[in-house]
Amino acid sequence: MAGRFRKTVGQGIRIAVPQKGQHIIETLQRAGFEAYVVGGCVRDSILGREPRDWDITTSARPEQVKALFPRTIDTGLQHGTVTVMLQGEGFEVTTYRIDGAYEDSRHPSEVTFTSDLGQDLRRRDLTINAMAYNDAAGLVDLFGGMEDLKAGAVRCVGNAEERFEEDALRILRAIRFSAQLGYALEEETTAAIVKLAPALSRISAERIQVELTKLMVSPHPDYLRIAYDTGVTKVFFPEFDKACETPQNHPHHCYSVGEHILHSLGYVEADSVLRLAMLLHDIGKPAVMTLDEKGQNHFHGHAAVGARMAEKILRRLKFDNDTIRKVCRLVQYHDYGNGMDIDIRLARRAMNRIGEDAFPALFAVKRADILAQSTYLRREKLDMLEKWQGLYKEILEKNQCVSLKTLAVSGSDLIAAGWKPGKELGEALKQLLELVLEDPARNTKEWLLAKAAEEGFRGK
Repeated sequence: MAGRFRKTVGQGIRIAVPQKGQHIIETLQRAGFEAYVVGGCVRDSILGREPRDWDITTSARPEQVKALFPRTIDTGLQHGTVTVMLQGEGFEVTTYRIDGAYEDSRHPSEVTFTSDLGQDLRRRDLTINAMAYNDAAGLVDLFGGMEDLKAGAVRCVGNAEERFEEDALRILRAIRFSAQLGYALEEETTAAIVKLAPALSRISAERIQVELTKLMVSPHPDYLRIAYDTGVTKVFFPEFDKACETPQNHPHHCYSVGEHILHSLGYVEADSVLRLAMLLHDIGKPAVMTLDEKGQNHFHGHAAVGARMAEKILRRLKFDNDTIRKVCRLVQYHDYGNGMDIDIRLARRAMNRIGEDAFPALFAVKRADILAQSTYLRREKLDMLEKWQGLYKEILEKNQCVSLKTLAVSGSDLIAAGWKPGKELGEALKQLLELVLEDPARNTKEWLLAKAAEEGFRGK
């Protein structure tokens, strides 16, 4: 092959294919077929990473693969894929194939099986994902994947526009791999993304969500900037574009809203809830921005607005309910307590309002928010955060009640004391909790039942 698409075999690289995968390859070879591990497992092995899956490509047809192994699952016969089960572990084995026309910007209308490994590798998205390996042949790299790994480049196999026209999700995959590996997008690949970004509108929200989540928990979540610069976020996340175009002329800030968000992402661990919370924590600012007579921007009420917007965005992208609940709560309360002269009583009430499960995560969100701002009053802000954390630790150490689940009386206790089930009983429990939040020493069954029995108690 001419140019960068020259055939490279061997290169002295040896990959430690797991024993079960090696058994599948050798079984296929003994039967007269070609077989290689292929794709991401090859890429990750070369990079010294632990592959998640070991996919195998072969010249054998699906029915021939099935005949060679006692237990198989018909994973995707129409695309040539059979899962071979060995001692409870599955390995996808796929016949070399040529994809037909892509009519929905996602799936080929038909596939044709081939005996040519090169034709199979040619249909793949990125050069770094289009390498194959077995011990006999060594590394088979027809499209310069090794060169791109060494150069730190994300490049499409062949013509980038053709690859993205075949499957528009590859646009987000290219950006996601860039973020995971810390690589730069190659120039022609970038130009094709800019041109074809609108095609992502034909991709399902579920598919986009998967790629966005992988990008968010990558070592470089701020590479979402690439998606903005190339017009990709405009298609599935236009709220972020507005954030990037919203200035923050204020002593507390040194970036636009969007740049602040991007910087904040790197200050929390690679946890999907925390990264999504940072992605969305200031998403409501463009909607509430005002400008005062001094030329300073203000964003009063942005947290509550942002929480509502975050729920809408996450539901649009088909995130699960638990993730939506946790992220929206962190967005809603990420500014809670700022500027307050707090004490342990207020901290108990904050834990009650925000939730015991979300409260520890809020510290990480607040810290990231502070570190992504200007240095104005940074030390004071971090000191206040440490005070919050100290009060939280004290509440835990003293085992103080901050919710109904640790209140010393239950609904059953009140019913036994003569209360009738219903709304008034629920209100009584809430009122008793309020009294305990004010003074934890009141959290005894005797005191609470006596209080509930008093004439004129509000719950009755």
